[in-house]
Amino acid sequence: MRIRIVDAFTDRPFAGNPAGVLLLDAFPDDPWLQNVALEVNHAETAFAHPLPAGGAADWALRWFTPATEVAMCGHATLATAHVLHTTGAHRGPVRFATRSGVLIATPGEDGAVTLDFPTAPLTAVDVPEGVAEALGARPLTAFDTGPNLGDLLVEVADERTVHALRPDLKALAAYSGRGVIATARAENPALGYDFVSRCFFPNVGIDEDPVTGSAHTALAPYWSERLGRSGLTGLQASPRSGRVRTEVRGERTLLSGRAVTVIEGDLLV
Repeated sequence: MRIRIVDAFTDRPFAGNPAGVLLLDAFPDDPWLQNVALEVNHAETAFAHPLPAGGAADWALRWFTPATEVAMCGHATLATAHVLHTTGAHRGPVRFATRSGVLIATPGEDGAVTLDFPTAPLTAVDVPEGVAEALGARPLTAFDTGPNLGDLLVEVADERTVHALRPDLKALAAYSGRGVIATARAENPALGYDFVSRCFFPNVGIDEDPVTGSAHTALAPYWSERLGRSGLTGLQASPRSGRVRTEVRGERTLLSGRAVTVIEGDLLV
């Protein structure tokens, strides 16, 4: 079967967030899926297979990190939609049946793909004792992001603080189910983005995720409320970096970005 590595939320190779993508006839057993994800060794590997015509979804989709299956992944969904569209395996909007419900990916004329994801419910919480020391910066606010994400979202003082973070990942793992999203307002919106973030997910085997689509289902409503606009652009300030265009529509959030296939080959097992 064909396996592809796709860089998502970028228009150039070796940037954005890489994901493995395999299109299958059906899902093999879970240990095989987990072993392939471990072998690929990117933040996520996506596995998809077509569903019978006439149903609520067109393809079934699952995502695995090198350590575990996850309930939601934006960049690997974008990568899968990119593969479906560029190979001709699917035309037009594609509906994915996932653990987070039906997620829709719509290709645009400019080559970008827009994902329709559930908006993360944000619940303000007290800043947990010790999280400042583990993160390496003192949070101004803290929010629980709900069951689909399982993250702690924290705002820190400024963009420079986000860039400078060097967290103690072992200590940080104690503060959420998946990990911690650190964010701040952009220092210079004229550069084309409104807020910055970095995402640390030690509990699912990802020290720092390069560009996290799912995190933007929490970042978008957080910053939309503060900046007074529904449409924003986020810069994820990892070493690879990438941008996510967002639009909050009540209980749904649209995430848009481009993708580039960088490797295609045969999986021999």
